[in-house]
Amino acid sequence: MEFEFRILDLIQSIRTPIGDVIMPAVSALGNTGIIWILLACILLAVPKTRRSGVILMAALCWDVVLCDGILKHLFARIRPFDVNTAVQLLINKPRDFSFPSGHTAASFASVTALYFAKERRLWKPALVLACVIAFSRLYLYVHYPTDILGGIVVGITAGYAGYKTMEILQKYKDKRKNDSRSIS
Repeated sequence: MEFEFRILDLIQSIRTPIGDVIMPAVSALGNTGIIWILLACILLAVPKTRRSGVILMAALCWDVVLCDGILKHLFARIRPFDVNTAVQLLINKPRDFSFPSGHTAASFASVTALYFAKERRLWKPALVLACVIAFSRLYLYVHYPTDILGGIVVGITAGYAGYKTMEILQKYKDKRKNDSRSIS
């Protein structure tokens, strides 16, 4: 854990007044996965991208179950600002556990879902945003580096699970369609 504090403290040493304004704003985009939920709603509203929207929503559902429903409670890791109380936070103290990073997990679940949905124009900028959101959590001293890594792994897993969920639903839909044709 000492190594993780070295990384966090190094990031604190490069803080700037501009970063102190930008990083809380970037982090807020990930609050409750709001940016990704909005993107999913937009994709769902457009018939051409509806399938991608379903994959993204399924990925976010898997993320909530894995991250917030299971892992945070299983590991119950306290946050770095609770250990190093000398750090001045730029945001309100999160009240849940630290591992894995929920902001990071939702972001990488979204990127992975968009990648598997073949949303070529969306997944690359989403990856950039996901990386900046993940970094913001370190900058803000609310996560350890391993929380971020854990969030990436959970997010990729949830994104892939969202994609596989859509495949299963599509197969079920196709089977029902074929079954109804054979009955008539």
